[in-house]
Amino acid sequence: MFVGGIALGMHAANAQEAAAEPAMQKVEVTGSRIPTLYTDGTSPVVVLGSKDIKVDGLRNVESLLNNLPQVFASQSGNVSNGATGTATVDLRGLGSNRTLVLVNGKRLPAGTPGSPAADLNQIPAPLIKRIEVLSGGAGAVYGADAVAGVVNFIMNDSFEGVQIELNGSGYNHRQQNSGGVADLVAARAAANPSQFNVPGNKSLDGRSKDASLLIGSNFADGKGNATLFFSYKKDDALLQAERDFTACSLTANTRGFACGGSSTNATGRFTNAGDLSAANPNAGKIYTVDAKGIPRAYVDATDAYNFGPTNYLLRPDERYGVAANVHYNLNEKTRAYADFSFHDDRSDAQVAPGGMFGSVYSVSNDNPFLTPEMKAALGVSAPGSTQNVVVQRRNVEGGGRDSVFTNTSYRMLIGVKGEVGPWQYDIFAQTAKVRFAGSSDNYFSKQKAAKAMDVVNVNGVAQCRSFVDGSDPACVPFNVWKAGGVTQQMLDYIQIPGQQFGQTEQQIQGANIAADLGDYGIKLPGNSQGVGVSFGLERRVEQLELRPDGPSQNFDLDGAGGPVSPVKGRYVVKDVFGEVRLPLLENKPFAEQLATNLSFRHTKIDTGVSANTYGIGLEWQPVSMVKVRGSHQKAVRAPNINELFTPSGNNLFDMDEDPCAGAKPSRTAAECARTGVSSAQYGNIQGSPAGQYSYLAGGNPNLTPERSKSNTLGLVITPMKNLNLTIDYFDIKVKDTISIVSPETTLNKCLDTGDAQFCSQVRRDSLGTLWLLPSANIVGTNTNIGSIRTSGLDLGVSYGQRIGAYGTMGISMNGTLLKKYEVEELPGEGTYDCAGLFNGAGKCGQPRPKWRHKLRGNWNTPWKVDLALTWRYFKDVDLESTSSNPQLAGTSQPVDRHLPSANYFDLAATYYVTKTISLTGGMNNMFDRDPPLTSKYGTGQGNGNTFPSMYDALGRKLFLNLTAKF
Repeated sequence: MFVGGIALGMHAANAQEAAAEPAMQKVEVTGSRIPTLYTDGTSPVVVLGSKDIKVDGLRNVESLLNNLPQVFASQSGNVSNGATGTATVDLRGLGSNRTLVLVNGKRLPAGTPGSPAADLNQIPAPLIKRIEVLSGGAGAVYGADAVAGVVNFIMNDSFEGVQIELNGSGYNHRQQNSGGVADLVAARAAANPSQFNVPGNKSLDGRSKDASLLIGSNFADGKGNATLFFSYKKDDALLQAERDFTACSLTANTRGFACGGSSTNATGRFTNAGDLSAANPNAGKIYTVDAKGIPRAYVDATDAYNFGPTNYLLRPDERYGVAANVHYNLNEKTRAYADFSFHDDRSDAQVAPGGMFGSVYSVSNDNPFLTPEMKAALGVSAPGSTQNVVVQRRNVEGGGRDSVFTNTSYRMLIGVKGEVGPWQYDIFAQTAKVRFAGSSDNYFSKQKAAKAMDVVNVNGVAQCRSFVDGSDPACVPFNVWKAGGVTQQMLDYIQIPGQQFGQTEQQIQGANIAADLGDYGIKLPGNSQGVGVSFGLERRVEQLELRPDGPSQNFDLDGAGGPVSPVKGRYVVKDVFGEVRLPLLENKPFAEQLATNLSFRHTKIDTGVSANTYGIGLEWQPVSMVKVRGSHQKAVRAPNINELFTPSGNNLFDMDEDPCAGAKPSRTAAECARTGVSSAQYGNIQGSPAGQYSYLAGGNPNLTPERSKSNTLGLVITPMKNLNLTIDYFDIKVKDTISIVSPETTLNKCLDTGDAQFCSQVRRDSLGTLWLLPSANIVGTNTNIGSIRTSGLDLGVSYGQRIGAYGTMGISMNGTLLKKYEVEELPGEGTYDCAGLFNGAGKCGQPRPKWRHKLRGNWNTPWKVDLALTWRYFKDVDLESTSSNPQLAGTSQPVDRHLPSANYFDLAATYYVTKTISLTGGMNNMFDRDPPLTSKYGTGQGNGNTFPSMYDALGRKLFLNLTAKF
């Protein structure tokens, strides 16, 4: 089907062919609720069919979508640091919260209490009939969240017989020493084998397996059909230690890449936090210790902790799913239907071990763990003396920090649809709930750590002060003062788990009627087609609640990044909407077809928001082989519950450097003073070796809705039979974006201007840092600021041809040329353009190539074998700091300034053993290309020195599918 875009790997049928087909039925195409004979509407729609899905060899729905040029990477199984346990889709790079996800035209609920975007894990890949992606905005048709567009999953809801699917896959990878990273790791391994190791080649790892059973039957003499579906899927974990290019965390210098790491290291990093004065000559000095407890100066280049290897490059995941649907024709004009779906997904996001991440402890001369040399370094050699010490020490004995996410969803839908005269109607009610449970393991309790570090000498034996005075008889003193000094008994006391529970709930009641008023004779003069109309009502209730336990709320989990605040909220949305399709001209000179489509929606939310949205579309077919289409959409997106009500708390953001840190700050003393740096601190402030700093995150109940406008203009050309060409221009702008002022922007504005509006938001700790102590942060709570605008061209080609006795061959291409991705962070401050740029640790985020495409050739042979060869391409991108725009321009190292283009070739074959049994197997990334590498990958979509949700980061993938129908 050729639905205003391109159907990858399938023959494309244009509008004229569809209209001429006598068996063609009126269908509802994504983007309009008016049933129509035409399969290409006013907005571009890309379609993925079930065969395309099987040939792609991907069983995660988000990975299927990420292969499309219109989709940017979002939450996926490759995200570990910053994971939510869900999978989401991000159309046009405008954010997953601006993409609406539908199943058979009905909304999915919010994915999890911490991430309201719909969770694609709820959708079983084997049950998908096709995926329709409309990427031009559709707020007037479908309501809020459709700012960037709509992804509609059409499921197999009418089946007769039994179908079994078995799938298996894994990665076959040869280590290639990309960027010389393996050499860097090998050099470090000689001195520190516990943290550095070069992995060998992999025959098959990152294994995945899934099985599904589909059972369906007609009943009541064919008046009804019932379908039942069961599925199971399991993905094995894959650590960053298993790839040479992720075996260490990269930094960059003038010579190229280097292995970096975290200042919270394995042997301890101890900062003398005494006052900077002549009386305390060691104040501000930083030490680490050996196995005898002898201190020496800490050196980032050799002592920083290599946190990469223990992070997951592919999260382990286990999922169960059940789906059932039934429909029954009450009479020739009325059908009752019901759907039920259930999924239970458990995923584990492991990152590097936790520990003590910069808390201040009072250390006394009486502590028997301290050697005389350490007492001298800390300034506590005199009897009775004490000193504040900042302790950073990695919990290598306890293992990685585990965040286990369990999401369980239930979705039920009942409805009745049918016809009354020329009117078609659909009345339905839907209820959905997602239950969430999360645990955080192997974290230190800050409260217990404070007690365990407060050590006194009792007859030569180290004891907790709280044990001696009876306030905590369970306390076990913690020995960080020599390498290897931590015991299991110490860990049993100081480690605690964190727990979170919650749910999202959604209830929808809706009704829609549509008709071709030509049956009443309502048509414009000279037209055989009548006026099409559709009207509807919808009431939607959204609820969300997150209940973290005490340690999670109170930020008692050291190294958690920030507190997890309880969130609870509810709002009710009431919509009235309608569409009109007006055929204006037909069979006229230079107007074989001219029609327009008008849509309108009035939305009222009980939070006080009231908004009107509308859409206008035009189709003009001057001659049979050419069609012009265009649309203009206005949409609004109201703030969700998290954006409104999340309490404030510290979190982490990525920044290349604090310009006021280091022995030679890049900013002057006067400029740094504006941010709270004292004269004594200037030149003595520690920068964060990991490039992570603290900001105050949180919701804002005073947020107003976002406003957006999207425009598309396209051309569909059919110069010959079986050849279709499309080109579509898109331009989407979102104003009053709900976001935060980048903490880095706030800091730079304060440094540049001294404006109190910005300087009041910068809060340094007592050591002058923006990261080390809990009191340090830059305020970055939600607000309505600036705008985002993206524009470009979508190109599509589809051609099929018989080749005599050798079957048929076809070619299809779906590509996107990104012209601009402009961001206005602060009103009146100008924009910056991220098209062709990246910086995972900066403003532009993940790579935004100016050109991406997916090109596929198919050969359906006469020998029961179908072959498909796919070429996926990502144009090269540059680091944002290479831009001439002053908001982006900055310094950088040569090795980080450019990510080369990426080419991936996939080969798949299907063998039809019998008419009911088929085998599909293939290789994705068959040349086993490593991804582009950078030290600017940040967190979230970035992981393991690259962007694994976008590029192929695991190597050559082998897959095999068995489908049997009975």
